[in-house]
Amino acid sequence: MRFILGSGSPRRKELLAQLGIIPDAILPPDIDEDPKKGELPRPYCARLAREKAAAVAAGPEDIVLCADTTVALGRRILGKPRDAAEAAEFLLALGGRRHQVITAVAVKRGDRVLTRESVSAVKMKRLSDVELNAYLQGGEWQGKAGGYAIQGAAGAFIPWISGSFTGIVGLPLAETAALLAAIGYPIWSAS
Repeated sequence: MRFILGSGSPRRKELLAQLGIIPDAILPPDIDEDPKKGELPRPYCARLAREKAAAVAAGPEDIVLCADTTVALGRRILGKPRDAAEAAEFLLALGGRRHQVITAVAVKRGDRVLTRESVSAVKMKRLSDVELNAYLQGGEWQGKAGGYAIQGAAGAFIPWISGSFTGIVGLPLAETAALLAAIGYPIWSAS
């Protein structure tokens, strides 16, 4: 049995290490991440996690873990910004409001796929022009849903969360551990 992480995210790899899991292989799938017309954030996120897991080639006993993190402002999905201008648009829209961070996790073993979602509420303060420009200049927004990473400099913009901090970062550990145990991965076995 191999453990395959279907993600190129260094944060997901670090979070798995907190559970004592070091992947045997890291195989990020290449799928279309565009939302379908009228698709809502939570079903969108769950669909992407399942599609990522299905796209990773694995043996029948291998365990594949994939995840997707989506930032939702109401019914609007804020994905990874294309450029600094879109990142600025996202951050200004989030400022002074609560939004949801949804992380869906999919675990595959053979034909069996188990999924769970973690939904957290996050409040971002309104950013001054100086804060916004400095953050954009730092480039941390690149490749981040909603244009920010709570575990980085943007943590200074988040006065309140309700939910899973690790889910906001990109891999909710409680849900992930439960899924791995349910699919037969010996997560709590002494090595």
